[in-house]
Amino acid sequence: MTRGAGASGRPRWPPPVPDATVPVMAEPRAEGVIRFEAVHQARPLEERVLGESVRALAAWREILARLGLLGQDPARYGGLGYGNVSARLGPFGEVPRGRRRFLVTGTQTGDRRHVTLADFCVVEQYDLARNRVRSTGPVPPSSESLTHGALYDVAPAARAVLHAHAPEVWRQARALGLPTTRAGAQNGTPEMAVEVQRLHREGPLAALGILVMGGHEDGVLAFGGSAGEAGEILVRHLARALVLAAGAR
Repeated sequence: MTRGAGASGRPRWPPPVPDATVPVMAEPRAEGVIRFEAVHQARPLEERVLGESVRALAAWREILARLGLLGQDPARYGGLGYGNVSARLGPFGEVPRGRRRFLVTGTQTGDRRHVTLADFCVVEQYDLARNRVRSTGPVPPSSESLTHGALYDVAPAARAVLHAHAPEVWRQARALGLPTTRAGAQNGTPEMAVEVQRLHREGPLAALGILVMGGHEDGVLAFGGSAGEAGEILVRHLARALVLAAGAR
């Protein structure tokens, strides 16, 4: 989430000038808060260009919300929103790393069951070394945008990434044989993004399409050739986790 308010106490987002380019750096320690330099250009997204992609992604986002894998709950994570989704945009093929554009839910949208084009932005560039994300859209990008970009860099066939909070999967990660990031890598940081890439390079992540974020309570990432494929991977592993949990009672 992006913090900050004007003299009136109202949030500064969206900026008052529709085409303003605004650099933002949120406080580094708060859970669920943007930890990278966000260079965001506030402007509407085009329905003609992105409407179909948004609707397909929003459908799976709503499924995750109905399952309690995404949303905002006063009883969880200090009442902050959790979970986000993204979809890769063209051009595809030989696109340099850090420039593989993707559609992602905006920050501070976790409380919305139904989302529309107004709740998304397009990440145009991302730089793990400089901890910077450039984006355009009506809202600034999700705090996990660096990690989404890192996955698109190492998995060029991926077309969607779903970040959910699944306590059962997170707790059963070892029994499920799921790759897990180091506990010291915090969510939304370059360290987490680099960890995800390491897992993809060194283990079975490319084949599994799912990982557990060891330093991010209940955090799980699933990816695939479509939002549907990523969603099916996530739900299938949730079912496996529930079977294991039931057997341990």
